[in-house]
Amino acid sequence: MGLKARHIHFIALGSAIGTGLFYGSAGAIQAAGPSVLLVYLLGGAVVYFMLRALGEMAVRHPVSGSFAEYTREHLGGWAGYITGWMYAFEMIIVCLADLTAIAIYMGFWFPDTPQWVWVAVTLLVVGAANLVSVRWFGELEFAFTIVKVAAVIAMIVGGAAILAFNLGSDPQAAGVDNLWSDGGFFPNGAGGMISAFILVLFAFGGTEIIGVAGAEAEEPKKAVPKAVNTVPMRILLFYVLSILVILLLNPWRSITGEESPFVQIFSTLGVNWAAALLNVVVITAALSAINSDLFGAGRVITGMARQHLAPQQMQKTTAKGVPVFTTVALLVVLVVGVVLNWLLPEEVFTVVAALATFATIYVWLMILVAHVASRRHLSAEEVEALDFPVPLWPWGQYFAIAFIIFTFGIMLWEPEYWTALAVGVGFLVLMTVLYYATGRHRIPGINDIDGARL
Repeated sequence: MGLKARHIHFIALGSAIGTGLFYGSAGAIQAAGPSVLLVYLLGGAVVYFMLRALGEMAVRHPVSGSFAEYTREHLGGWAGYITGWMYAFEMIIVCLADLTAIAIYMGFWFPDTPQWVWVAVTLLVVGAANLVSVRWFGELEFAFTIVKVAAVIAMIVGGAAILAFNLGSDPQAAGVDNLWSDGGFFPNGAGGMISAFILVLFAFGGTEIIGVAGAEAEEPKKAVPKAVNTVPMRILLFYVLSILVILLLNPWRSITGEESPFVQIFSTLGVNWAAALLNVVVITAALSAINSDLFGAGRVITGMARQHLAPQQMQKTTAKGVPVFTTVALLVVLVVGVVLNWLLPEEVFTVVAALATFATIYVWLMILVAHVASRRHLSAEEVEALDFPVPLWPWGQYFAIAFIIFTFGIMLWEPEYWTALAVGVGFLVLMTVLYYATGRHRIPGINDIDGARL
């Protein structure tokens, strides 16, 4: 234990604000045009129902390992095993991308410093924060989130000032008519809107850490609901409102991705140091992502080890609850992975977002299905007694499940996602083979589906 309510709240707040918003939003806008606003709203609804499902289970049974343990309880040993390792896989992929990104961003100020120096410094900072204590992790994430939130709010306020007072170098380009004047609200049709789903869901990836962090909270029954209930407002404010401001200020075709949409806002205001300012914010966002992803992956793998679904050495923790061996193992993997990224062609990075999305929505799907299964084990009286029941049961859950399955269909349909899909499915097959080859399917009690324990 060691995370206070403010830590959980800020972890929830910061988990969805990362490079996916600061840089990935440009690609989503190019794909869908102004209709990208609807994509963010739909994706946000999926995230909300998923987190409410996770919140209901986490409040009822806060446990190290979180959703990997819930899927094991309700769907069996294989499901818990795959979900936990898929989450760890997702976290490692995102960490690799963000580590390399930090090294590139630091080159803005220190072009002559080797990239490995910044990678080493980053790993030392986040590694130390995760190894010292849970509280230090929370404090570091708290500070990172303040920087990210301040940047988004500054962008929204600056954009509103441009619109209200006709500021900037080209005030005539701004206006509400930017939402429909160039090809309409759906300039690329339904297909363009659908193709933006992958990038938008990638931006929301990591929000499920609320369930992992909840197990470390001093008062889970209070902290988790408060954190989860802020999700709708966070999505509306930090995604929908910020993207709306960007679209009102710039014709959507001018948002090419050559620079972040956020840089364009500050440049329009005449802030000449906009690139340097955003560099600070993006580095902070990447540090925050690595910090929280390392924390989440370590806790999930530790919980799995206690259920004999991971090497037993990984279940050991310090007196302060820190899984030292697991965290160090993840840090070593990250070092090797970054070296491999430097050695491989740059094409590797083109599939990172799609591959991370595959892993993310797979975990979300398992959380939702586990929650539906958990409800089948509850009597009407037990449902009535739930402290944090999901809203719109069961239709909200069915909507979220259908949306995720549809997204998998997009990856199957669009050739550009086939590599990521193949790698994701390959990982599933590999881990399934290991599950049976190591005899974990024979461990007594592991494959028992027992919803009554929750």
